[in-house]
Amino acid sequence: MNYITSNIIWVLLALVVLWIVFAYNSLVRLRNRAKEAWSDIEVQLKRRYNLIPNLVNTVKGYASHERSVLEEVTAARVRAQGAQGMDEKAHAENALSGTLKTLFAVAENYPNLKANANFLELQRELSDTEDKIQAARRFYNGLVRDLNTRIESFPTNLIAGVLRFHKREFFGIENEEERKVVKVDFATKKEQATPSKTYTEKENGGEAEKENNA
Repeated sequence: MNYITSNIIWVLLALVVLWIVFAYNSLVRLRNRAKEAWSDIEVQLKRRYNLIPNLVNTVKGYASHERSVLEEVTAARVRAQGAQGMDEKAHAENALSGTLKTLFAVAENYPNLKANANFLELQRELSDTEDKIQAARRFYNGLVRDLNTRIESFPTNLIAGVLRFHKREFFGIENEEERKVVKVDFATKKEQATPSKTYTEKENGGEAEKENNA
């Protein structure tokens, strides 16, 4: 009887140890994936920081008297680069997106600037970067949600604190209305121009065909 009881105890202990190992490894995987996802966000944010000085210089060449707007963009970039903590970082990045939106709105008043090849390329790259930042943010926040849920859920919460696993903050850089405006400035006009041109060509082709039939 004692032999059977002893075996049961050892089996139970083995199961507990296996569960602890499994729970620990799953927490480590989620934590590492969240760190990696945050690194991807930082890469895209840095890319945007690097594009902005070229954008400011390009705009300055055509609209140098728009000094206040250019200074706001530059100052917002500096604040975003120096922001600490998720909340401060998110607010700084939203502010930077707002100043970029204003800058591109101002650019609408300068046809020569809008036709500049370097300006158009910077628009395209910034639009692509904005999309990647949003995608990376959603992926990161999804991992943070999974990690935080695992840490708070029973029975993993019994060992998470002991093993020094802590919840991570979400990166709340989500201002969809502002981002929609920025996207319109970057790409929508080109997309709208193409169908119009195609329709005109078809219409002209149809008129020519009618004349030939006549």
